[in-house]
Amino acid sequence: MSHADLFTPLRLGAIELPNRVIMAPLTRSRAGEGNVPTALAAEYYAQRASAGLIITEATQVNDTAQGYPNTPGIHTDAQTLAWRRVAEAVHGKGGRIVAQLWHVGRISHPLFQPNGAAPVAPSAIAAAGELYTGQGMKPFPTPRALETDEIAGLVKAFADAAKRAVFDAGLDGVEIHGANGYLIDQFLRDRTNKRTDRYGGSIENRCRFLLEIAEAVTAAIGANRVGVRLSPTGAFNDMADSDPVALYSHLAEVLNPFGLAYLHVIEGLPGNRMAPPEGAPHVAATLRKIYKGPFIINGGYTKDKAEEAIASGLADAVSFGESFIANPDLPERFRRGAALNTPDGSTYYGGDTKGYTDYPTLESVEA
Repeated sequence: MSHADLFTPLRLGAIELPNRVIMAPLTRSRAGEGNVPTALAAEYYAQRASAGLIITEATQVNDTAQGYPNTPGIHTDAQTLAWRRVAEAVHGKGGRIVAQLWHVGRISHPLFQPNGAAPVAPSAIAAAGELYTGQGMKPFPTPRALETDEIAGLVKAFADAAKRAVFDAGLDGVEIHGANGYLIDQFLRDRTNKRTDRYGGSIENRCRFLLEIAEAVTAAIGANRVGVRLSPTGAFNDMADSDPVALYSHLAEVLNPFGLAYLHVIEGLPGNRMAPPEGAPHVAATLRKIYKGPFIINGGYTKDKAEEAIASGLADAVSFGESFIANPDLPERFRRGAALNTPDGSTYYGGDTKGYTDYPTLESVEA
């Protein structure tokens, strides 16, 4: 049992948090021309600077990493400069912010790819369903399987993006996005990885891509500024694995020696859309026992459920998504037991200030 609660300070590697109310990464599809974050993004994140830590929306590491309209990158100078303005705005309000580094892999379309090429993936297996392209909904295309000798270039893209985030943009660190059916997750799980080289087959081989990225990124910016996010039983983007307990237990074990700032695991509470599918194992508690560093949990938590997770020792901190969209001052609302604003789902993706920077704070309501 832990004596900590949501308002007990916490150290994640090099980052000192005043509370354990983490802002989860949230795609909002409001980047401007060239996938550059706008001045509005700086305002949006600065409004939420009272979070223990802000994890940015997923951010592309190179020009093949995009899978949705108007999502930001961190691989050009214009993008990096814009992120610097975001970091300065958040730091100006006393906050802490890390960039989530992202490659979508097969969850893309030639419309987003340089020269209209096929998206890349571990294996040439299309995801079931459709994606939004800006030209309407389109079926997921069959991706091109990466050649073995191309993988090192992708590993380097993550390291280069991390250097841009920390050294050029002045963000406090990065989170490697290994969840939700995107490229790293596609390598990890056997539904999407049918490779026969050293990146496929055994659990050890399927973990190799993520471990090489972790090695390159920690070497680039220091392990104490690097987190990793995983979704062991997430079904989003047509994902599954035949033995998630064995896969993710191994992964938690081999991540231990890195001395990362944290591990961030998505496992929805019962009834939440991120909950493990019917019959799938729950693995967060198992990973918590194996992983030695700070542990963040995510998946539809309320204040009370988050307090329970911390008190029971299931997690050191809890990340909140939709609650932070609608409540820029979420930690203060939790502290006071105040009512929460209801998020407007129709304004989650794309658009302007509406549903982005116009949610009221307690202070503005009381004024």
